[in-house]
Amino acid sequence: MTGKTTLNPALRIYGRSTELDAVAALSDRLRAGHGGALLLAAEPGLGRSALLARAARDFAAGPGPDLGATAATADGRLPYGGPPALLRATAGRVDAVPARLADPSDLWGGAAADGPLLFCADDVHRWDAASRAALGAAVRRAGAARGAGFLLSAAEHRADDPDFRGVPVVRLGPLEDGAATALVDALTGADADPSVRDELLYEAEGNPALLTALVARLTPDQLRGHRPLPRPLADGAVLLGTVGDRLAALPDGTRLLLLLAGAAQAAEPDAVGADAGQVLRAARAAGLEPAALDAAETSGVAHSDGDRITFGSPLLRRAAYDAEPSSRRRAAHALLASAVDGDRYRLLHLLHRAAAADGPDPRLADALVAAAAPGTPTSGTERSAALARAAALTAPGNARTTRLTEAAEYARLAGRPRRARALLAGTRDDTAHDAVRGRAELLRGTLALRDGPVGDAYEALLMAAARLGPYDRERALTARAEAMAAAWAAGDAAACLTALDDYPGTDPRGPAGPPGPRPDRRPDRRPPPMPDPMSDPMSDYRVGLRTALGGDLLAARPPLRRVLERARGDDDPARLLRAGVAALVLGDIGAACHANARALAVVRSRGLAALTPQVLEHLAYAELRAGRHARARAHAQEGLRAAHRAGQRNVAAHQHAILAMVASVEEDAAAVAVHAGAALAVARPHGLAQAATLAAWASARADLCRGRAGEAAARLGPLTRPGPHRGHFAVRMLAVPCFVEAAVLSGERAHARAGVDAFAVWAALGGDPLAPAQLARCRALLAAPEDADALYALALLRHEGADGDFERARTQLLYGKWLRRRRRPGEARSRLRDARIAFERCGAPAWAEQARAELRAAGEAPAPAPAGASASPVARLTPQQLRIARCVAEGATNREVAARLSVSPRTVDHHLRNVFALLGVRSRTELARLVDRAEKDGAHP
Repeated sequence: MTGKTTLNPALRIYGRSTELDAVAALSDRLRAGHGGALLLAAEPGLGRSALLARAARDFAAGPGPDLGATAATADGRLPYGGPPALLRATAGRVDAVPARLADPSDLWGGAAADGPLLFCADDVHRWDAASRAALGAAVRRAGAARGAGFLLSAAEHRADDPDFRGVPVVRLGPLEDGAATALVDALTGADADPSVRDELLYEAEGNPALLTALVARLTPDQLRGHRPLPRPLADGAVLLGTVGDRLAALPDGTRLLLLLAGAAQAAEPDAVGADAGQVLRAARAAGLEPAALDAAETSGVAHSDGDRITFGSPLLRRAAYDAEPSSRRRAAHALLASAVDGDRYRLLHLLHRAAAADGPDPRLADALVAAAAPGTPTSGTERSAALARAAALTAPGNARTTRLTEAAEYARLAGRPRRARALLAGTRDDTAHDAVRGRAELLRGTLALRDGPVGDAYEALLMAAARLGPYDRERALTARAEAMAAAWAAGDAAACLTALDDYPGTDPRGPAGPPGPRPDRRPDRRPPPMPDPMSDPMSDYRVGLRTALGGDLLAARPPLRRVLERARGDDDPARLLRAGVAALVLGDIGAACHANARALAVVRSRGLAALTPQVLEHLAYAELRAGRHARARAHAQEGLRAAHRAGQRNVAAHQHAILAMVASVEEDAAAVAVHAGAALAVARPHGLAQAATLAAWASARADLCRGRAGEAAARLGPLTRPGPHRGHFAVRMLAVPCFVEAAVLSGERAHARAGVDAFAVWAALGGDPLAPAQLARCRALLAAPEDADALYALALLRHEGADGDFERARTQLLYGKWLRRRRRPGEARSRLRDARIAFERCGAPAWAEQARAELRAAGEAPAPAPAGASASPVARLTPQQLRIARCVAEGATNREVAARLSVSPRTVDHHLRNVFALLGVRSRTELARLVDRAEKDGAHP
């Protein structure tokens, strides 16, 4: 922004809610007749100028008389050029402005005399020293001014400039994912292919200017995914276009030293910054003195603490290294190789030598592989880098493909899936051996299982198993176990059986014709093939799951129990996860929690970033099944963060689904909707039937809590009944009790009976410890009055033998409602009090409120109003009148209110007429306002 800025009325800022709130607070202060100041600080490209322009526009367009705003940047070469440039932009507020103005405070105060005025000064770090001093003096006195304020912007490294000491600073960081995604959609018309959009977001690192430049670089076909993207996506020209002016202003020697620092950090991706000793030794070899770093520190591009040289931002580091020609980068690595002690730091020395090489070098490649071998004190990221360098020095063939695959696997385990996919892109070599290609396909399928359509992952994993079967049985079995996991996530029981049943070498079509999913196949009771436990370490797991999916849970118990027994002292996370699955199938929820908690301890101790999100997902789900909602929430929230860091959207979707289930117990419908929506946004395109079923169940349970039984039944009906849209085979039966309750309350008793019949078969299998109690509760809901009492009592008795306070409280609530309707208020109050206390104990406030409402309807005296509280007309309503008033205030019709409260529409109409008379209202709208006011004041009974 130079001179007087023309403000764009359509200017839109993405994200920045905190920053915009701070600016709005300053504007409000000025409109109130006070003064103030604010400094916006950010690295290049983060949008401080755009935010400044938006603030000026909003202030000028805001309410109040004679509001004015201006934004200007002065020529830094002209002494005292800043204040006059700013004042000339005040649109006639000042008659004459001297060319040189040492103390502009009086003129600024005069300019604001006709009404509030916001002075916006962009890039004040570029102003000449005299102008900065004058501006700083005025800004420090702005608090005492009347209606005059200052909004300044400066580079991040100049935010603490002494001239502006004491001015509140708002620092702009990179855009969050949601805001960056919205910006991409705006730039592309929401027409970008999802994978292309993800690449853009990853490369831009939240920098809106870089994101805009990357989009501008691509053709429409590239944006839609019809043509490959240029590599690198953010090339030197794009990087320099974003932050190049910071580097261009530096001396040549300083830029060379920064190149050395960038090369040093590229060889140590796990380190924070570059080793200062190595960089300075390499710099001396190039004829540079340590003083060459001074200019970089003064400009804020980089700084040194004596041990490490750190760049001001990742974007500056990328520009300092990636924007240089390849010949200069190789020369920098050669200098660093000579500066690193090859005996003490052999791998680092070899990495720099490899980066300096300009062609294949088999001996150097072999040395790198040896230095990064398992057992050496090297991180997974460093091993990945070493193997990738070794592959680059290796001629095409089996060895090169193997090294790329191993590098990709280490990158995946380190939580860098994008790097893993980039490395795998180089493994498509038709001349490689099937065993080598099978390993690459196994890794490709594993990545897709965590982030991509699970149907694609399933096919890739079966292909990997077929290629690996004749040569690498253990990896072939791993591929089939992962294929089973993909089919499980998709809710395809037949595909699960295919992955579990077809052993490598047993398919008559052989490795050249790998089996695909057989959707026409149904679970049966045929005994599965019995593999040799010595040659198949997962035999019990595979046989047990195959038998359970075939419907014979009794026969599945012995092998699955052996899986649990072997896992008791195990420290292999994959085997522990399988033990957790086995425990859930057996209905041993406590054992599932234990196995998954042990797996979490293992992956944390080993720093396995790629496995941590999956382990947290399994643990949170087991805790959800155990009714430990607070623990499930904590682990799901941690897992959600870990999944986002590791780029595992499928795992994140499952965590959102778990959080939606927890929210349907602990929070409100809005929280459920947020998490369920986030889960479905990924579950639908990626085919995650389990996550989608949990999300729908959570939404239905939230509806049921609010008394919307019809909506709950409509959500759950297709998931729990036979048909093409039914839910996940391992989850839908767990949701049947919720559906039965909703269906009975909404008058769909025939559908409820069908659900109970199916649930009875499931409960008899013994796979869910809560099922017997829930079955008795469901039968009580449908029973004749003479039978329901005994069935509710049986349900409560069965609850004693299983964990799950929440489900027990729901049984008590339903029993208390039934007793109240049977005109047994004393017994009803006893059950309802137990329900309320249990809901409060397990952290279910909305359900506890439902129990309290039923208690009031059963004649329980309300808690006394606090001393001094004003009486509300609503307080005169009886408990039943209040419940009806609340339902009407939510917009329910009389018939819907009757269905919610299990009374007749005529009863609702009678009570509603009395409510209108007592409150003196004439319409449902007036009633809603009065009830809402009473709810907010807390004055209702």
